[in-house]
Amino acid sequence: MTDTTTQTAKPEHVYLIDGSSFIFRAYFANMRNPMTRSDGTPVGAVYGFCSMLMKLLSDTDADHVAVVFDTARKTFRNDVYPEYKAHRPPPPDDLIPQFDLVREAVEAFNVARVEMAGYEADDLIATYAKQASKMGSDVTIVSIDKDLMQLVDDHICMYDTMKNRIIKHDEVVEKFGVGPERVIDVQALAGDSSDNVPGVEGIGPKTAALLINEYGDLETLLERASEIKQNKRRERLIEQAEMARVSKELVTLCQDVPIDVPLSDFANQQFDAEKLINFFEEQGFKSLITRVASKFGVDVAQDEGGATERKDGEVALPSMAELCPKETKYELVQDEATLARWIEAARLKGTVAVDTETDSLDALSATLVGVSLSYEVGKACYIPLRHKSAQAAQTSLFGDDEGPSDAPVQVSFDKATSLIKSLLEDETVLKVGQNIKYDMLVLANPENGGMKVTPIDDTMVLSYINEGSQHGHGMDELSELHFGHKPIPFKEVCGTGKKQITFDLVELEKARDYAAEDADITLRLHQLLKPQLVGNKNTTLYETMERPLISVLALIEGNGIKVDVQELRAISDEFALRLAELEKEIHALAGKEFNIGSPKQLGEVMFDDLELPGGKKGKTGAYQTGVGVLEKLVDAGHELPVKVMEWRQLSKLKSTYADALISQVNAKTGRVHTSFQQAVTSTGRLSSSDPNLQNIPIRTQEGRRIRRAFVADEGKVLMAADYSQIELRLLAHVAEIDSLKEAFLKGIDIHALTASQVFGVPVEGMDPMVRRNAKAINFGIIYGQSQYGLAKQLGISNGEAKDYIEAYFEQYPGIRTFMEEAKDEARDKGYVTTFMGRKCFIPGINDKNGARRAYGERAAINAPIQGGAADIIKRAMVGLPEALNKAGLSSLVLLQVHDELVLEVLPDEVEKTKEVLKEVMEGAAQLSVPLVVDIGVGNNWEEAH
Repeated sequence: MTDTTTQTAKPEHVYLIDGSSFIFRAYFANMRNPMTRSDGTPVGAVYGFCSMLMKLLSDTDADHVAVVFDTARKTFRNDVYPEYKAHRPPPPDDLIPQFDLVREAVEAFNVARVEMAGYEADDLIATYAKQASKMGSDVTIVSIDKDLMQLVDDHICMYDTMKNRIIKHDEVVEKFGVGPERVIDVQALAGDSSDNVPGVEGIGPKTAALLINEYGDLETLLERASEIKQNKRRERLIEQAEMARVSKELVTLCQDVPIDVPLSDFANQQFDAEKLINFFEEQGFKSLITRVASKFGVDVAQDEGGATERKDGEVALPSMAELCPKETKYELVQDEATLARWIEAARLKGTVAVDTETDSLDALSATLVGVSLSYEVGKACYIPLRHKSAQAAQTSLFGDDEGPSDAPVQVSFDKATSLIKSLLEDETVLKVGQNIKYDMLVLANPENGGMKVTPIDDTMVLSYINEGSQHGHGMDELSELHFGHKPIPFKEVCGTGKKQITFDLVELEKARDYAAEDADITLRLHQLLKPQLVGNKNTTLYETMERPLISVLALIEGNGIKVDVQELRAISDEFALRLAELEKEIHALAGKEFNIGSPKQLGEVMFDDLELPGGKKGKTGAYQTGVGVLEKLVDAGHELPVKVMEWRQLSKLKSTYADALISQVNAKTGRVHTSFQQAVTSTGRLSSSDPNLQNIPIRTQEGRRIRRAFVADEGKVLMAADYSQIELRLLAHVAEIDSLKEAFLKGIDIHALTASQVFGVPVEGMDPMVRRNAKAINFGIIYGQSQYGLAKQLGISNGEAKDYIEAYFEQYPGIRTFMEEAKDEARDKGYVTTFMGRKCFIPGINDKNGARRAYGERAAINAPIQGGAADIIKRAMVGLPEALNKAGLSSLVLLQVHDELVLEVLPDEVEKTKEVLKEVMEGAAQLSVPLVVDIGVGNNWEEAH
């Protein structure tokens, strides 16, 4: 053992990082988007760990740093109490192989790593912390483990990285109700279910704190337990006194571990960029490589698979030193001459990042408050347009409409927007935005200057095209991911909750720093991401589909769709009556009244009162009552779950559509304007929100009833155009199934043909149920449905379902080949590709967890088909506005819902619009089978089907 108390050089600041806590935090933070490297090894927790460690080491001033790990579970505490931590489940299967990789990561960072058999990491941390504290050194324990709070003293604090919060004496008192020196007494009484520390029955943390504060310490309390007035509490303290003492021994951290690694070994060594990059290369951590390169000025170029080469690619990429300047210059533009100078400089540069600041997230109703511009990395400006004084803000709160006139100095709104408009409408200057569709809609508003922003690039869409669903594509996340820089949070500028202010009330200097940074970061992202299109072979997809689609979506969102408010109210009333009826039926079946919307009460009714089978409680102690649980009970023939599912669906339709849509009607347009998200789904499909109009069920009577409330404007009709069986047609094309191709070419009923070939029955006089079964198989195959899923859907045995699927594959062997090739591609590359070249990333395809792996395999089968269908309708959307305009038609595109487009048309233009619509949609892709579009017309959306 080395005597670490005789160090010649006293540490100034020691960082002790709880490695085990970091690993689990990183693992659970990345659960939704699991990562695997090229050989299939899961690395999500490793990535998260490295990200956190890099940020921590970059921000700290510590001169001694160590990461401390647990080893095996068995420690000296198990000798004291064999049940200690005995009930803890083993780590998740996909986390186990990452433990050693995390240890390798620590070495790659040149940071000391400590662990010791027989002791927990907390004991090692306690020993080192107290040694350093006695030497007068400051110690920061990086952990949120409450057990470590007993160590806090004048020299020792804790740091919660997630909340960026330092934990000292007062925070310990806030947590436990006692100071650090009495934490173990409170824990001994209260116990700890997570570690299986028994404590004293019936005493929780609050009661324990009250007792310790009253009696001073645990031993005094136990000696004077007979004085306790509450009978049960007194009896338990007397009867379980020894267990309390055992519990104290379990929670007391060992501060004299016979360590064999001296504190001096923690001396903080500098990053070795080469070593770190090599480790990141092995794991495929492209973004972390970028961050290291940025920090040390190392130039690296990355290929599409995540491997990194120290050489120039086909396209010159900017260095991280260029994209991450050490200093930034952000200017506040408050006079016309300065604004003109910025406009001219941006025009000469040819590319400018632009960002708007408004008073609302609703682009169509937002008031333009200011504009930021950046044409050079590290240099940006903010142009305030409608800022008010702080006094005006206070006055407005008290209802004074006029308010004081001492607004901050700004260029006159009309003059400023005129100059800005000249730049944003200049066809020779490329305008770059992060989610630029929002800015386009804001600026198009005549009250905000009436600007048509063109040509454009979007960094959010660029990131999405290159990286798909591997991570989010918000500016803050991309900045941290690629540059290791966290932009100023909105809440730091405008506050939160009731104290939050709108941007027009923000002080100009604060507004400048926040807004200008947004434009600056956007320009940096553009310079980084745009060149990557070539290496990733995504240029065509971006330039011919995703980029022009931005303007089309802005047009569609601006058009909106009219809703009949009176009809919605009538629907709401109808649904309310039906819900009341269902409630009575459910209560009658339950034998009592209860809150159907309460999962806890519903679970108790089903599994305690009615004693239905399969009751399973979750972590909260309440029964699980999700869709899967209810569906199993429905399949077993239980009536109450049937009614509950019906109640839930109707309740959701009422609240989400019948009621909510009324409040979402734009006061100026009288229409509902949904927002389309272009960079969300894994397959390239669009999604919509505020309101989400893509989730209205079409096959239920209630869903169709909702659609009747979407109506044409006066004197017009709605036209709905829907691709017929597009996914089956794509399957026939990509899997090269000759019999299916022939059927589509001849216009044969594809489901009847499948039924005839698989089940050996003639098409003439076919039982509709047989055709229905074939239809279920056709679509089930596309979604990678298992025999169990098919059996459940058709109400047949697993054996029958298996026979159906085998017969299907015997008839169409090319489909099985396609499915296996799709899974192989996903396993090898981490993604599958649509026929138009879109990469659909498939997390979990190589996961050791069977359920996650199976899900990944199903996604790999479906993504090329669903993604291909999304590509086709996007192509149609891009070409349609110009085609309608060229034909001299006034028809407006209002909605896109999966494989369907909805238009608003003048009655005398219906036939011509049909011709144009059919030509554009059916010509959007050249397949080996024809694309067919079904078109309907009506006064409302339902009638148009």
